[in-house]
Amino acid sequence: MKIGLEVHQQLKTQKLFCSCPSQMEEGEGNVKIIRHLHPVLSELGKIDRAALAEFEKGKTFEYFAYHNSNCLVETDEEPPHAMNTQALAIALQISHQLGAKPVDEVHCMRKIVIDGSNTGGFQRTAIVAMNGVLETDQGRIFIPQIALEEESAGIVERKAGGDVYRLDRLGIPLVEISTAPEIRDGEHAREVAEKIGLLLRATSQVARGIGTIRQDLNISIEGGARVEIKGAQELKLLPLLVEHEVQRQKALLKIITEVKKREKSFVGEIQDVTSVFQNTESKLIAKGLQRGEKAFAMGVAHHTGLLGREINPNRRYATELSEYAKTAGVKGIIHSDEVLGTYDISESETEKIKQQLAVSAGDAFILVVASPGIAQKALEKVAQRLYMLFIPEETRKANPDGTSSYLRPLPGSARMYPETDVPPILFTTEFLKQIKRGESLEEKQKKLQKLLNPEMAGKILRSPHLPLFEKLVREGIEPMLVAATLENTMIALRREGILPTEEQVEEALHGYQEGKWAKAAIPEILRNPSKKNELQRISGEALEKIAKENNHDLGKIMAKYRLQVDAQELQAIIKRKK
Repeated sequence: MKIGLEVHQQLKTQKLFCSCPSQMEEGEGNVKIIRHLHPVLSELGKIDRAALAEFEKGKTFEYFAYHNSNCLVETDEEPPHAMNTQALAIALQISHQLGAKPVDEVHCMRKIVIDGSNTGGFQRTAIVAMNGVLETDQGRIFIPQIALEEESAGIVERKAGGDVYRLDRLGIPLVEISTAPEIRDGEHAREVAEKIGLLLRATSQVARGIGTIRQDLNISIEGGARVEIKGAQELKLLPLLVEHEVQRQKALLKIITEVKKREKSFVGEIQDVTSVFQNTESKLIAKGLQRGEKAFAMGVAHHTGLLGREINPNRRYATELSEYAKTAGVKGIIHSDEVLGTYDISESETEKIKQQLAVSAGDAFILVVASPGIAQKALEKVAQRLYMLFIPEETRKANPDGTSSYLRPLPGSARMYPETDVPPILFTTEFLKQIKRGESLEEKQKKLQKLLNPEMAGKILRSPHLPLFEKLVREGIEPMLVAATLENTMIALRREGILPTEEQVEEALHGYQEGKWAKAAIPEILRNPSKKNELQRISGEALEKIAKENNHDLGKIMAKYRLQVDAQELQAIIKRKK
């Protein structure tokens, strides 16, 4: 088994090829753009197979653009501006932490992408450093290259005939860190991803939040093929993705072995079987026919029991075939290994289909309901997949349950060609000297351990709030108070559905530092900022007066004024009285 990892992390700068801010917007945008994308020849004079597969879907793409975070660069109506040097500097800083050597010249390339995620039909990417190393508990992992590229557009909706995207995310700088296929297993993949993530956060120059970092897994087994699983956002999901992909490929290899023992030409002619369902009680099929669709089917010789064979939890061999069919525009397939009564398809209708297709005992059939052109194309895609007596190289999507779904063929060398609108950038000695090296992950860990107890130091090191922690500590706030607020109080409030902003956290902690309110009031002020005036700290003569009125009874006073009184100050007053 071979496993490699690609980590993509958004950087905290303006966009990569224009001066638009890297911010997410709300609503449907100020401008709507409609595009049809098509593949182009690479510098080798070939069309990439992944781009061709996307083009064959015949989709129309809609884009929402925003006045505040988009310009003509994102809409592909204007050439890119000069590459963002701040993003380039951060990428070099990250490269230094991995011991990677900067390239002599940065050459921007176009990566053909016509799934709609970029208005121009390509993504700009550039290698900035090579030959790095990551230390892990299971040994060193080689880092062949570190690249800087632009983020894709964000998906809004997938619908029949096309998809809808938003352009606020498009063009945000991404650093891409690629490992060699030296990862040993799923747990090791999780460790590698976590260490890279910690290293990235330690720079305090990366974006935070859901979707700002993603992992792509590359997995292959002996006798199988390299598969890229895209979009794994949760570290805990990585071991499961590896386990399920290995399971999937092993199950497919067993199916292929069985198929090879049988006749080679096993897919029958695609036929219109609509007449079988003229008086059907199947609501699914009847609704399709009412829309003017047709039922088409084809026989698959000697496949009874194979289509329904499980290859992953809740996924069967037919699921793989169905995902190929979906690329033609159908919602799915119906096959004879299923309990057809579930669809209210009668035994009589089943027998009629078998007779028309000349399906014998031990044979299977596959049925789709769609417009004639789409139905024909969908079954052709299924036949194409059935004839693959090997595991195909694929790009797949990570599912929440740890399985994956087919997206398109794995791209090849024809995917790339030079970007002629962005001139090469020469890394001069002077420029490289100006790059701030920053603290290494180990240095940052030691620094935190001096400020906090071991448990809290580990939490903050892994926390998305690390940059805010460092900022507040530099501003003089007590480290343990900052850490406890960010890692304990904020989590408790989040469980209540309350999400304080960074500005509110800073105000609450600075207010305590300035003596405006007691430490105990901080959670309540974050829960309800409008109570700030009600929770002003009682101190000095006012506190002495309250102590006197309550006979210097500590318990009684704290019960009444717990959120407004500093317990140590009150104890000192009571001690003086005694």
